[in-house]
Amino acid sequence: MKHYGKLYIDGRWQEPTNTGEKLLTNPYTETPFASVTTGGTAADVDKAALAARRAFNTYSKTSLEERIALIDRIIAAYEERVDEIADVMAQEVGIPVSARAQATGPMGHMKVARDLLKTYHFESRLGDTIIRREPIGVCALISPWNWPVQTPVIKAIYGIAAGCTVLLKPSDASPISSVILTEVFEKAGVPAGVFNLIIGRGSQVGAAMSTHPEVDMISFTGSTSAGARVGEAAAQTIKRVSLELGGKSANIVLRDADLENAARWNIQRCFFNAGQSCHAPSRMLVHESQMDQVAAYLVDEVSKYKLGDPRDPATTMGPVVNQSQYDSIQRYIQIGVDEGARLACGGTGKPEGRNQGYFVKPTVFTHVSPEMTIAKEEIFGPVLAVIPYRSEDEALEIANDSPYGLGGYVFAGDRKKGYEFSAGLQAGRICFNGAATNSVTPMGGYKQSGIGRSMGSVGLEEYLETKSVYGFEEEASSLPEFA
Repeated sequence: MKHYGKLYIDGRWQEPTNTGEKLLTNPYTETPFASVTTGGTAADVDKAALAARRAFNTYSKTSLEERIALIDRIIAAYEERVDEIADVMAQEVGIPVSARAQATGPMGHMKVARDLLKTYHFESRLGDTIIRREPIGVCALISPWNWPVQTPVIKAIYGIAAGCTVLLKPSDASPISSVILTEVFEKAGVPAGVFNLIIGRGSQVGAAMSTHPEVDMISFTGSTSAGARVGEAAAQTIKRVSLELGGKSANIVLRDADLENAARWNIQRCFFNAGQSCHAPSRMLVHESQMDQVAAYLVDEVSKYKLGDPRDPATTMGPVVNQSQYDSIQRYIQIGVDEGARLACGGTGKPEGRNQGYFVKPTVFTHVSPEMTIAKEEIFGPVLAVIPYRSEDEALEIANDSPYGLGGYVFAGDRKKGYEFSAGLQAGRICFNGAATNSVTPMGGYKQSGIGRSMGSVGLEEYLETKSVYGFEEEASSLPEFA
């Protein structure tokens, strides 16, 4: 059994300050398959932050052409490891290798960040003033287990594109993915100190990153409760904070929509990654007259899933990440039953023939009232709550009656009405009639779903400071107007 015992600081693999290790359990076999250090401490964060500060002094002055060439090398090195990354994610988190977007998607985000450097105006003018965008400095990145490669890639690649230096702390549930990612950056020739990997407990490493005086910005993806703690700690040194947090996204199906298409799409999107996605449309709002009809489509779509070994290309749904997550989802399903929601399919316990592995029955509840626990709290599993509404006004009120506002979804036959309804949703990303999102546009949430945005030009600006330089009207005449 392989042990991953080192940190990557200042361009070298190094022993952590403390000893200690954690066994990593494969969620399909329920047996350990590797071990990882838990020895990263505040001392290691300090060492990495100081290395990143030294590197920033030179890396921040590199040309755009140099950064473009660096990202091209990262993309090439990553492409060589795609199949290995997919296999590791299957073992760490239970993500099926058939979910290729988890492994190949990061390359698309790298290309978007690279191409932005060719078009983004780091200098523009407003009258006699030059408006400059400059790298903010040392950035601490804390990533989750449910997107173990894509999330840290988005954070790190935009930081590197901006001219920043970064420290990455991966989830202790999926650290091997980040080790491979670090090896990719190392092979690509990322300069020493520009990228650093620190593996350890969140209570030590994450806390130290949040408060370290040499860290200028912190980007965190995870639960709302943990994000609140990060924001509170970061305030002590007035850092910029970017948070992508929890969600309870609603998919509102208006009466004139293609009901079957809406239902099948909702299952596919909600149950992707075994429902372990903060953007999952885990609330589906359907007119009360269509409840029975939509239930039949939902149940039929659920029946198409093939649960099994995530390393088997035929598997379309793997287990959830660990015993704790399994137990939490089981508790929510039981609460749904106890509070009177109608169980259309699924339920408590493991699926038939799946005694091994943290498998959850894909579960659909109908006739759910907005006050029920399963309609209000983020479950983070393959559980859908279908809520009836009587009018569009009521549907909008139900959809917005949540502390979260990460994603929103609308299905409608009348495009004008669908657009008008979408405009009333309080969420950062709205998809109409199952439209796909894209990596050029900003992603982030309203309310308790987060602060700031990632991806695209707006995401790049999370890693940039804005400076106004006055008195240069003639010299700035060739620069684009500030928009």
